[in-house]
Amino acid sequence: MLKYTALLFLSIFPFVTKSKKVKSFQQKNKIENAEQRWVDSVYNTLTFEERVGQLFMVAAYSNKNEAHYSSVQKLIEDYKVGGLIFFQGGPIRQAQLTNRYQSKSKIPLFIGIDAEWGLSMRLDSTYRYPWNMTLGAIQDHNLIMQMGKQMGQQSKRLGIHFNFAPVVDINTNPKNPIIGNRSFGEDKVNVTNASIALIKGLQSEGVLATAKHFPGHGDTESDSHHTLPVVKFSKQRLDSIELYPYRELIKNGLASVMVAHLDVPSIESRKGFPTSISYNVITNILKNELKFEGLVITDALNMKGASNFKQPGDIDLEAFLAGNDILLFPEDVPVAVQRFKEAFDDKRISEERLSYSVKKILKYKFQVGLNKYKPIELKNLYEDLNKSEFNAMNYTLYENAITTLKNKDKIIPIKNIEKEKIAYVKIGDSDHEGFLAVLNKYANVQEIEVKDYKTVLVELQNFTKVIVGFHKEDGAWKNHNLNSSEISFLDKIAKQNKVIVTFFTKPYSLLRIDKFDDYEGFILAYQNNEFAHTVAAEAIFGAIDTKGKIPVSINNDFYINDGIKTNSLKRLGFESPENVGMNSKILSKIDSVVNYAIDKKMTPGAQVLVARKGKVIYQKSFGHHTYDTKQEVKNTDLYDVASLTKILSTLPNLMIQFDKEKIKLDTKLSTMLPVFKGTNKADATLVDMLTHQARFKPWLPFYKATLDKETNKPSEKYYRKSFSKEFPIQVSENLYLRKDYNDTIIKAIADSDLLPRVKYKYSDFSFILMKEYLEKASGMGLDDLANENYYFKLGANRTTYNPLHKFDISETIPTEEDNYYRYGTVQGYVHDMGAAMQGGVGGHAGLFSNSLDVAKIMQMYLQRGNYGGHQFFSEKTFNAFNTCYYCKDENRRGIGFDKPQLGRSGPTCGCVSMTSFGHTGFTGTMAWADPENEIVYIFLSNRTYPEANTNVLSRENIRENIQEIIYESIIR
Repeated sequence: MLKYTALLFLSIFPFVTKSKKVKSFQQKNKIENAEQRWVDSVYNTLTFEERVGQLFMVAAYSNKNEAHYSSVQKLIEDYKVGGLIFFQGGPIRQAQLTNRYQSKSKIPLFIGIDAEWGLSMRLDSTYRYPWNMTLGAIQDHNLIMQMGKQMGQQSKRLGIHFNFAPVVDINTNPKNPIIGNRSFGEDKVNVTNASIALIKGLQSEGVLATAKHFPGHGDTESDSHHTLPVVKFSKQRLDSIELYPYRELIKNGLASVMVAHLDVPSIESRKGFPTSISYNVITNILKNELKFEGLVITDALNMKGASNFKQPGDIDLEAFLAGNDILLFPEDVPVAVQRFKEAFDDKRISEERLSYSVKKILKYKFQVGLNKYKPIELKNLYEDLNKSEFNAMNYTLYENAITTLKNKDKIIPIKNIEKEKIAYVKIGDSDHEGFLAVLNKYANVQEIEVKDYKTVLVELQNFTKVIVGFHKEDGAWKNHNLNSSEISFLDKIAKQNKVIVTFFTKPYSLLRIDKFDDYEGFILAYQNNEFAHTVAAEAIFGAIDTKGKIPVSINNDFYINDGIKTNSLKRLGFESPENVGMNSKILSKIDSVVNYAIDKKMTPGAQVLVARKGKVIYQKSFGHHTYDTKQEVKNTDLYDVASLTKILSTLPNLMIQFDKEKIKLDTKLSTMLPVFKGTNKADATLVDMLTHQARFKPWLPFYKATLDKETNKPSEKYYRKSFSKEFPIQVSENLYLRKDYNDTIIKAIADSDLLPRVKYKYSDFSFILMKEYLEKASGMGLDDLANENYYFKLGANRTTYNPLHKFDISETIPTEEDNYYRYGTVQGYVHDMGAAMQGGVGGHAGLFSNSLDVAKIMQMYLQRGNYGGHQFFSEKTFNAFNTCYYCKDENRRGIGFDKPQLGRSGPTCGCVSMTSFGHTGFTGTMAWADPENEIVYIFLSNRTYPEANTNVLSRENIRENIQEIIYESIIR
């Protein structure tokens, strides 16, 4: 018996290093001896009825009334039942009941639950992992083990000792009504390896795993909850397929097996005799042939597959006589106990048989710590059961599961989005908004509402690609089948358009599709939820690669382990912070900093984004457009990014010119703009201009020269209230500037004095002049140039000059109540007066964007000019521009980029690497990227509203404090 105990101990806690095993040999013996003493001492105190009581695990619910709770308590107090299996309810209520029930029990109770995909299978407000069928697509089984470990932690925290999982049935029958998604698939090796990983994860946390449903429920067409399914296979077939996982799991330390209610004539000759009460199945095959020494548990005895066969009490006795140790969900414990007493008196049950099961139960109770039982701590229970790292695990699981089944002409991922016009069509009756929202983070994807199929097909003729999503409710037993009209519609779309179809359903929903010949791209996402929506959209646009393999066969179209690997295009993805080495809890401190700034009226609202290692891990909007709090800020809203324009528009276009060797660092202004020949700025070099030490003045108030001296309002000499050929430059809603005034601005810069000596002095002049150069060199406006060279290719579809040409004014954030120039609310028009006088398109200001689009551009910089399959400029060029050439002269600037401070004050928290770069903006904006830590940080606000003079946001270091939190959150 001691030998058995030692094996059992090691099987439950398998993750002990070899050296530790040798080192702790004496300690192990000590534990085994303590276990045996505890088991014997407890057993010897029990009456016959109390020993029998240990065999029962009765049903308990935490969503019922006191009458139910009292009835369970009565069974504990009067019949000394050994355990409870909890069903529907909530975690707090269940914990309270568990504490109550445990306090009434002479011997601490086993607490069990069906948590095949996490506690949420039974309980609200708890965590949900993917179905086994989804997990079956994952090739890295270590991920399943890590998931099992988390599931074990959650169960343990809730005082649960048994997770009746995993389902190890090999689902070879697509029509199986009860297993299906609960199975890892139809390949016995994959099912086995995934199951081993899951039980190791669970049992490493001291929670007992249960393989079910022995001898195999995977090839049935009826549900044992309602009837007794018949399995007509030969013993040889069962040995080869259904029993294979059990052999391997037993070798790997499986703690318990649940026996199904099945009719299997090849191993139980009595017609209609359930396997759950078959001596041959349980004792001869499971225990003797397969050498299983752990706990044997019946499937629920209230299920019709068992209860139709014998009456309550009788079925319990038969199950025990067949070799079961634990009798699950008995319908009538008092009657069952009486039947056991009668059988004992009649010598049908021996003391040896009873002690074998009861002592085994007690041994496992010892090994899960019930010899030192402690009540469940209710404080922080909800938080502990819903930790942020669980989201990190889920993202990883879905990323590894998503499966590409067709990829004709490598349509996945979509590459040149600037050349595409993409539509989205939803089929099915469940949620799709999350999928569509993520698609639109990569490109303009237009949803075509399906009212009638003919109209939709006509509309789709105008699109180069169509993404179809099939969305059904995300339930393990839900019907995911396409109807005939949906199939016909899908076929017609595929014949007419280049299509990428994504099914957010179980694999078996593909069975009704006759052929896949016309489908260019086909993705199986398995489930319809936030994680699946995100990773499917990421796969379509190349933020992630796909590596999942389908775990079942689909007619003659797809076979087990089919799956096409696709490659990433290095577009930004979306992830949980923990997956990129960040701490969610620390990152959440950003919320309080931004809310503080809003409460103190430093800014009406803000957008904040953090990305690391190519993944957006924090993206939130705060506050409102203005202090009237009428309109909340959304992630899609557009901010005037002010001087970020310099590095988001002008600079990247200069880098292309540099890459083509059209300009060099020592190229002079007079060469770039011949109009400057003979001026005091003729010899200013590119490097000096863009590091702000060309001796240029900081700025000139160009607008003041255009104001009427008496009224201090725009003069009629320069402005009109409506558009005309002579006055085409729109400055604000009803204000148009004379067409030749840009020449006046350039002349004013040319005529301006130089500062007396060479030193760092920030100036807008350099970037105003760089705009002039780019437009003359390309023959295009800077807005069109930026669109063509960058924004269209990056999928930065909400980055633009003059946003009111493309977007509704309600999507733009106001920047000021102007009482000195434009005399009204500045909204949708650039705040900077000089840029406004250039028609809203400045080299130094004028750009509008949101946090995600700015992050795309900064990520492109981090990737040295590479993004989305495009190489915008060379790594050599990026390195040249991201160099501090005059640090020795106390000038921190790179070429166009701002860099970390050299002394006490500067643009950053002082905690970033010296290779980092970025810029800040007058309206209260910041974009910063750090190559060494692979971090992108974006802060957008309208701190200038309602007036721009008082910059409390800067004075209180709000942007820098947030950046400090970001670096504090790095855990690896």
